[in-house]
Amino acid sequence: MPEVRHRATRTAALLVATLAVALGGAPVTATAAPAPATALAAPGQDEEGGTPALRDALEAASKGYLDAKRALDTSVQRQKQLAAEVQATDAQLAERTQQVGEIAGLAYRTGRLSAASALLNSGSPDGFMDRAAALDTIAANEDRALRELQQARETANRAKLAVEIEIREQTKQKAVMAKRKQQAERALTVANQRAAAADSGDSVRGTSSKTARPAPRNSDGSYPSESCSVNDPTPANGCITPRTLHALNQAKAAGFTRYVSCYRPGGSGEHPKGRACDFAAQKGGFGGDATGGDRTYGNNLAAYFVNNSDRLAVLYVIWYRQIWLPSSGWKSYSGANGDPSSDHTNHVHLSVY
Repeated sequence: MPEVRHRATRTAALLVATLAVALGGAPVTATAAPAPATALAAPGQDEEGGTPALRDALEAASKGYLDAKRALDTSVQRQKQLAAEVQATDAQLAERTQQVGEIAGLAYRTGRLSAASALLNSGSPDGFMDRAAALDTIAANEDRALRELQQARETANRAKLAVEIEIREQTKQKAVMAKRKQQAERALTVANQRAAAADSGDSVRGTSSKTARPAPRNSDGSYPSESCSVNDPTPANGCITPRTLHALNQAKAAGFTRYVSCYRPGGSGEHPKGRACDFAAQKGGFGGDATGGDRTYGNNLAAYFVNNSDRLAVLYVIWYRQIWLPSSGWKSYSGANGDPSSDHTNHVHLSVY
């Protein structure tokens, strides 16, 4: 039907122009009804701003940062558990040391009674057997106390060594996180040197108190590997990953229900991989620069993704010439083509792990 209307409009315009020329007047231009905003300026095949190399660098940097942060968080939790074990074993060690000390003190004060003298001093066979059993019990208690003391020392030393290992692991992961942060910011610096940013980071600040339901993780806290395996429910069709679908559904549940487009068959970045969605700021879809309430909507949507970044496995968010990275927060994102789509002034871009 839209094609029929377009053909009718062109035919009417041609007839009006022909009639005007035949009557000796100037051609009259027929004005067609505007198409929906979603059809006017939807992001194209590769109009996410920057370059493919920049987006690859940002993806690698953010993934590496999130992996290192997950390892750091796991190590910190493990250290807490080990610290509790150290405290418990130190208490046991003190108790065992006291017990052995008491045994040694008693032997020093009373003198050790040899087995032979103890048995010879027994006045009857029954007394002999009683003294023999008592000596055996005393020896067993002393031996057990010494053995428990040694075990407590070994356990405490192992726990303390494990804590030192975790501290070294944390130092290593912090270094990786710092390196990944530098990688992302260096890539952005190079891109931003080619074009000045039009807005400061303050321009994209919004508010959102909604809490997203966390995306599934592996038992070690990492995100499971996913492919473009579920149907894209947006008009873009194609496929997306289960984690992308989860983020999309959570945003809708939080009240962000305007036009969304996820899968894109061509270009670079995460769209062809089913790991990105573009959320229109305007009610009609992807139009010109968002202003007023539409810009507020975009600000709040961007804030929602940032506030729930850990729950939704966010790699980065782009909005109004700014990019949010898990390592660095909001940074200038320029070098685009100067149009609302590549400048991200008409939609919020979300990429997930």
